[in-house]
Amino acid sequence: MAIFRQYIAPLLVVLVFIFALVAVSARIFLPSDMAAPAPIEEVGVILSSIHSA
Repeated sequence: MAIFRQYIAPLLVVLVFIFALVAVSARIFLPSDMAAPAPIEEVGVILSSIHSA
């Protein structure tokens, strides 16, 4: 149990932190239109487009 607490658990925490850092930093290399937040549409607009199809 001491091996897990001293070596494995801290390694997992560091790996998760590095993965999150890489995922957030990857936005720098995306085209500007993909790096922006996704647009939010109203529910009524989506429902009306489904019914009109």
